Amino acid sequence: MLSIFVDGSGGPDSGFGFFVKETGESFYKKEPGITNNQAEYMAIIEALKKYHNLQDEIVIYSDSKNTVSQLNHEFAINNSQLRLLAMEAWGLVAKYKNLKITWIPREKNMAGKMLGS
Repeated sequence: MLSIFVDGSGGPDSGFGFFVKETGESFYKKEPGITNNQAEYMAIIEALKKYHNLQDEIVIYSDSKNTVSQLNHEFAINNSQLRLLAMEAWGLVAKYKNLKITWIPREKNMAGKMLGS
């Protein structure tokens, strides 16, 4: 099983990334001019792209309740930019056999600690 912790931040010093608990691998990309929500989606999409060939169980952890709920079809997506990102994420999610996207409290997000956000 892989536990992938994702995080993103918007604003002037915006970016996104992920941390894999089992391997210690981390990824971070600066992306100027994005919102917090866009950054969260981009972190999830980047992790989904990276591990698309893996057959193991994967759990993606995010401290964005909004993003997790939208991707799990529990909340509506009213923003057109976020809807496009969600559609990209769902296209990638469909390639996985054993994937969960789960909300965790901010203080338990290992990506937030690793990425300093």
